[in-house]
Amino acid sequence: MSAWYIFTALGFYPVTPASNEYIIGRPFLDRATLHLPGGRRFTVIARGLSEAHPYVGAVTLNGKPLARVFLRHEEIVSGGELVFTMQSQPNRAWPGAQAQPPYSMSQR
Repeated sequence: MSAWYIFTALGFYPVTPASNEYIIGRPFLDRATLHLPGGRRFTVIARGLSEAHPYVGAVTLNGKPLARVFLRHEEIVSGGELVFTMQSQPNRAWPGAQAQPPYSMSQR
């Protein structure tokens, strides 16, 4: 249960274990840093997170818009920065109609 809580607080979760993907959710911390092997760090930032702004409006990974609703394990362990922009209403347009679906939603 503690792993579930940590993942949920960070804003992503391994819905399908062994798929190498973490589904984007809603962060509950405004900032957290994972200290990784080799001195790397993966920082999660939730800009504007508050009771009035509980919804994800957009997400960037290492400064680039994330046009899918999942992260790959390699992206996390490589280090970098995941930034959530929080807003008062859901952004139903994110990540876009052409976004790659996660493994958990595939037809495999």
